[in-house]
Amino acid sequence: MQADFPAQGERLCRDAAETQKLGAELGAVLEAGDLVVLDGPLGAGKTTFTQGIAEGMRVKGRVTSPTFVIARQHSSQGNGPALVHVDAYRLGSDLGELDALDLDTELEDAVVVAEWGGGLVEQLADGYLHVTLDRRTHAETDARIISWRVVGEM
Repeated sequence: MQADFPAQGERLCRDAAETQKLGAELGAVLEAGDLVVLDGPLGAGKTTFTQGIAEGMRVKGRVTSPTFVIARQHSSQGNGPALVHVDAYRLGSDLGELDALDLDTELEDAVVVAEWGGGLVEQLADGYLHVTLDRRTHAETDARIISWRVVGEM
């Protein structure tokens, strides 16, 4: 991840558009080999945030939840890395399933964004960006608090 994005922070996003905007800011500075772990309850905005990351990375294809396919790969529209969007919840405890998906891109040549990844996909890299989406604090609105921090060496 380029230094243009703070290694730690928190932002209130009032709606899905602001959530995507923050994701796009992050996506613009992600580099091949980066791992982003997204945590938050069902409906917190993890896929919405990933849609913003995809916009910032300028990758092809519509980003939807990978729930039924475990992982989706989106190739770059330019010279940037591909985006691999993973539903780590469905992987269970077996990271070998991710290798068995026969993705067109090696994971170290892509940016990996893992929903529900806490406690599992950290094994894929020496460092990662941990992003937490909290919608419970503002449950009566579309707002969410998004906090992030770099863990280890990115």
